[in-house]
Amino acid sequence: MASTEPLIFVLHGARGDLARRMVLPALATLQRRHLLPERWALLGTGRSPISSQEFDELLRDAVREFGDDEAAEGVPELTEHTAYCGDVSEDDSADELPGELDRLRAKLGGDVTVIHYLAVPPSSFAPITRALKKAGLTDGIRIVYEKPYGTSLETFRELDATVHDAFDEEQVFRIDHFLGKEATQNLHVLRFANELFGGIWNRQHVAQVQIDVPETLDVAQRAEFYDATGAALDMLVTHLFQVAAEVAMEPPRRLDAANLGTAREDVIAHFRPLDPTNDVVLGQFDGYRDIDGVPDDSTTDTFVAARLWVDTERWRDVPFLLRTGKRMAASAQQVTLVLRTPDELFGSPVGPNHVIVSLAGSGELKVTTTVKRPGAFLELATGTADLALSDVEPGQSLPPYAGLLEDVLVGDRTLFTTSAGLESAWIAFDPLLGADRPTPEPYAVGSWGPEAADRLAEPHGWVLGD
Repeated sequence: MASTEPLIFVLHGARGDLARRMVLPALATLQRRHLLPERWALLGTGRSPISSQEFDELLRDAVREFGDDEAAEGVPELTEHTAYCGDVSEDDSADELPGELDRLRAKLGGDVTVIHYLAVPPSSFAPITRALKKAGLTDGIRIVYEKPYGTSLETFRELDATVHDAFDEEQVFRIDHFLGKEATQNLHVLRFANELFGGIWNRQHVAQVQIDVPETLDVAQRAEFYDATGAALDMLVTHLFQVAAEVAMEPPRRLDAANLGTAREDVIAHFRPLDPTNDVVLGQFDGYRDIDGVPDDSTTDTFVAARLWVDTERWRDVPFLLRTGKRMAASAQQVTLVLRTPDELFGSPVGPNHVIVSLAGSGELKVTTTVKRPGAFLELATGTADLALSDVEPGQSLPPYAGLLEDVLVGDRTLFTTSAGLESAWIAFDPLLGADRPTPEPYAVGSWGPEAADRLAEPHGWVLGD
């Protein structure tokens, strides 16, 4: 349901890559769906001044390049709500932002909701947070932080202390767009609304859980950022850990949004710290060091596969296999439950049996099971039942960023990570940042990564790409 209170949406870093690729198209979609209030303003900020007309042109170009047809239809109305001013800083007493906010409040009237979205490099999170506090702009607002929220357990704690010095936890929205995917949310619907699946969601019936996000994408367009980050920091401690928690969480006390979020955060505290020697394989695709901006001796990982253990009674001794990488054989976002099966039936091998949830696009559910092969003889075969979630009517899914922004508008923090949950994730990830970090192994472009990663998935093997 759309918020009806007047709104000022302050987009810090409005001219940056993240704003152009994700935030502006998402706002255009919300405008087209009538999910923004009638009285509202999009206030772009940046260190370099531009006119409102130039900001409107930037917005149009961004949606044209990165949005879909629906977002494009929302642009004309969206540009009726725009303004632009310089950003706050810790050492500038002549900031434009406070005065512009006062002007917009007077124009909109009523009790205005103010949201600050930090679409800026992570190094700017703390300075902007301190600047907002110094300018007296923190009371009653909501603030959205992008990932990565810290680059280690230590830097996470330093940043979070700065954030909590300025804001109450309830004001803070730490975004992870994988949690905004329709199909990710369907993981708990699939489990808790269907006993057929809920009854097998445990170690008695599941031999492995595989969370697989290979990408064919290159990193040449953002080599400097990527070489300072790598696959494990960019994807493992963020998206893949959060999806693992969606799969592994215990049934919530009540089946409502707030308790689902608490259950997800609780299970992250039971993630066993990674064992870099035995349970992690890093890789680097051939030719990575030839990219402009990448040092000739770079040891940055462009691939990571990890075996994660969840120390709860439900999942004890069941490996959660997490894999992602660049320049791989295919692009996918898939969760697979590898089900336990007898070795054979009537003298024939059984399986494999899988429950597969694709998180890409609107999502897809596949169930692969053993059946009798049609014919005169009792022979076994494998069949797959397939449900594309885009076929479910009525309904129209929101893109992940648009859905999460709509949650911010109404103050729903269910699909956002909390301070406690992120600290637990960093504790589990922290050993990979130490002296035992494995050396990235080379892998061919268009492959499924280093062969060494295959041992993590034994004895069943990786389902995707098998």
